[in-house]
Parts: sequence; structure tokens; C-alpha cells
Amino acid sequence: MKLPHVPIYASRRSPVLARNVVATSQPLAAEAGIAALRRGGNAVDAALAAAITLTVVEPTGNGLGSDAFAILWDGNRLHGLNASGRSPRAWTPDRFAGREAMPATGWESVTVPGAVSAWVALSERFGRLPFADLFTDAIRYAEDGFLVSPIIGALWARGAAMLSGEPGFAVHFMPGGRAPKAGETFASPDLARSLRLIAESRGEAFYRGELAERMARFAADNGAALSLDDLAAHAADWPGTIHQGLAGREGAVDLHEIPPNGQGIAALMALGILDHCGIERFEPDSADALHFQIEAMKLAFRDVSAFVADAPHMTDPSTSDLLAPSYLKARAALIDQDRAIDFQSGAPKAGGTVYLSAADEAGMMVSFIQSNYAGFGSGVVVPGTGISLQNRGAGFSLRPGHPNRVGPGKRPFHTIIPGFLMREGAPVASFGVMGGPMQAQGHLQMTLRTQLWDQDPQTAIDAPRWRVIEGLAVAVEPAFGERVLADLSARGHQLSLEPPEASFGFGGAQFVAKIPGGYVAGSDPRKDGAAVGF
Repeated sequence: MKLPHVPIYASRRSPVLARNVVATSQPLAAEAGIAALRRGGNAVDAALAAAITLTVVEPTGNGLGSDAFAILWDGNRLHGLNASGRSPRAWTPDRFAGREAMPATGWESVTVPGAVSAWVALSERFGRLPFADLFTDAIRYAEDGFLVSPIIGALWARGAAMLSGEPGFAVHFMPGGRAPKAGETFASPDLARSLRLIAESRGEAFYRGELAERMARFAADNGAALSLDDLAAHAADWPGTIHQGLAGREGAVDLHEIPPNGQGIAALMALGILDHCGIERFEPDSADALHFQIEAMKLAFRDVSAFVADAPHMTDPSTSDLLAPSYLKARAALIDQDRAIDFQSGAPKAGGTVYLSAADEAGMMVSFIQSNYAGFGSGVVVPGTGISLQNRGAGFSLRPGHPNRVGPGKRPFHTIIPGFLMREGAPVASFGVMGGPMQAQGHLQMTLRTQLWDQDPQTAIDAPRWRVIEGLAVAVEPAFGERVLADLSARGHQLSLEPPEASFGFGGAQFVAKIPGGYVAGSDPRKDGAAVGF
């Protein structure tokens, strides 16, 4: 990877080069991760200290009631962790009869939170520091307060306008009757106490102790289904990864993703489709390159929407069917170079948040993501605890016969995905892009920019992005330029311009790449992100 590489996009930052790095969506969390490394911790300790701190300083994207996923290189092997929660056992299809879609907010969108279990599982298996040490900065910021950063302040106001009526939200997140503004101090002694309980009990208080009892009691008070048994039954899994290859400029590289129930398979399918399109012929910001990427992504999303679900319920077609080279080649053949198409799902068998990356000088690299889903999630905050709960239940389908149909003890389709790049059995990069359905699309764009078009992490992050919406509709950032956008429009793409400062739909990226002697890291100005190293 060359540093730097043209073209140079408008940016306020340079890549960070160091032997130890942490890249997150909020500077205080990045510093918490670096502090863990300086105390003798490894990349897993750094990632966890940052993730735990993010639940305090970036509540607009995650909290104690989030879910989480991770991919990590331990120095010898790659591992994949799925810590997403399952639905309450009382969630039968009949419970939601008469609805056109799953609820997006409130208790009926809440599945079992899994992030705390991810912290415990990663720390037990790979961490070096005592578990309780990882909570130091988070507890301090929750107890003493922190200054709200600019983009998080804007998102806080937006979330408060939508969720102020949900149980417990206004009491916790709207002190004085409004959302705190950028530069104002926000503190939560309740959250600090919950963090201490989790730290001291290694997560037991959250799933089987005092905090679990408070969650279950508040659920019952509001007629919700989440129970103590649901919480106690939760466990994180180690499913490994799935991958797809790309003939990059520096040799073949594999993009790794967590297997379904997540949307990472969409990025792999799109990458596999592009393998049959000659994408390497084009310049990175050309209309041709963008057209083929958009069309490949649309094809992948059609299939993901139709077929992807919690792995045990995804039998026909299977993950391997969707990634079969012959099937991806057949899907690629549907792309018309001159015309945008509203594709349908295919027939694979005959007859989609906060993200962080951490890496240490010993070679350990961690790609970690945790999320409430839609901003603050369900809007539900358990009184006296500061626990804000995700709304992952909104990811279920209500369609009879669909593999992702809501049911008891089932994981919903998930949008949050960590990404990881490998080459010939060695780590290349740990990265992620936040933002609901943007994530798989961001993984595709970042992989191509860094591996095919040889852009350094910060350049690839600064580059303009596109986002498939629905049908022929595509959101784009204006920096692509009038000529390229006019060409795409002429092919039938229905474009909507979304400047980064006016929309959070393009998410935020963090990217850490291995280089001789250390790492090069980039962070996204679309968020309050920061990469820190030493």
C-alpha cells in the first residue's frame, strides 16, 4: 500500500502511523483504548476499553443494551464472534398478527442485548488486563460527565425529537427537558453504577443478577415479553468467518465477514459478482466503476432480503449456495453496462452503530462493532440503570414462510458487521463502516479502494460514497462531480445528492491496515471519529 496515493480528496486529517493504534467514532473512546494499551493491555483490551467507553460518550449509536460482533486476528488465527441477542421466547408470529411490519421503537422491538456478553467472551479468551480495569474511563465519564461532541450532539437532538415518549427515555437522556448540546456536559450516575456492577460480576449482574431483574421487571410493567429466563439463556457464539476473494493490486486478498444472521454476506456477494465484471479496468471515481458497484450491490441486497436469516433457519438456499462462484457469475451476467436495472431476487439453488478497530505491536488486530440499531435504538431506558435498549427486533420479517420471520428464541437479520482483510493467511486490515444498510456497501467500497485502487486508509475514507436505497434510487455525495453524476443519471440511476454535513446516511468508517513495522489508520470526519497511536 502506497502512502499517499492519488487522487487526494478534501480532508481535515492525515492517516495515523504507529506501532499501536485505536480508531473509533469518538475521541474519548479512542484515548481509553490507548490508555489500556499503555497499561500493558493488548489489542483486545484496547478494543474493549474503547467499546465500553463508547456506551457512555456516544449513546446515539450504542449503549449497555446493544448487540455486538467481532473479528480478530490473535497473531496466529482469525476468529469471528457473534454476540447478537435472540428474541424473547414469547415472541410468536401470533403476537404481531395484524401488523404490516415489526415495531421500530418501544418494548416490542427489544431483543436480548448481547454486547456485554461480547466483552466478557473476548476478555476471557484473549484479554490480558483484569476485566474490571477495562471500565475505568467509562465509569469516570459516566460519573463525572463528559463534553458532548458536535455530531453526536446533532444526532442526540434528532433522537430526542423522535423518542421522548418512550419509557424512561426523557428522564435519562433529556436532563432539563431537552437533549444536551455540543459542548455541554452530560453525566449519568445510574449508568456508572451499572458499569460497576457489570465490571465486578464479569457480566453476571447483567444477565442473571440485579440488572437483569430490573430489565425484566420494567418489561413486565410495560406489558413486554422480555424475561429473566430470556436474559439468562443468552450466550455469544464463535461461528468463524465467511470470505470472498479479490485480485488486488498487491496480490489476491480475501474479505472476511461474520456469517448470517448479519448482512456481511451482501458485501461478499457483491465482491464476487464484480469479479466477473472486469471492475479493475476502471478508475475508482469513474461512472463505469460506480455503475458496476451499484448494480452488484443491488443484486446482492435482493438476495439477502429474500434469503438471509438466523443461520439455523437458513437452509435453502444456504450461505454456500449464495456464495457459489457459478451463481455469482450468473448474477453478474444480468448487469447491463449502459442501463440501471431494478433486479429481482435470484434462485441460488436449482429446482444489514459504532465501530472501532485496535491493533498492537505484537500483531493482534481487532475489528469490533456494537450498536443499538436505529440511533438510540428502541428508546426504552430502564429506570435507575442507564441501560438503553436496542431495537433489533425491527429486523424481523412478518411474512409467512420467510426464513427471517419473527419467532421465539431467534436472532433477527442484523445490519452491523465488522470487516477484516487477509492475504495468504496473514492480516491485511481491520475495518468497518457504520450506518445500517450502508455497512455492506461501505465494506465493498473500502475494500475496492484500498486493495484494487491502492488508496491509503484515510484517502479511502475521505473519498465520496454512494448508497443504494431501493429500486433504482441511489444516494450519492456531490464530490463525485457533475460529469460523473450526469453519466450515472443517463444510465437510469435515480440519484439523490446528500452532502456529508446534511446527512448521516453514509455512516462513518474506521480502518487500520498492517504495514511493515506497524499500522496505518484512518478515521472518518463524517462522525466525531479519531485514530490514536503510539
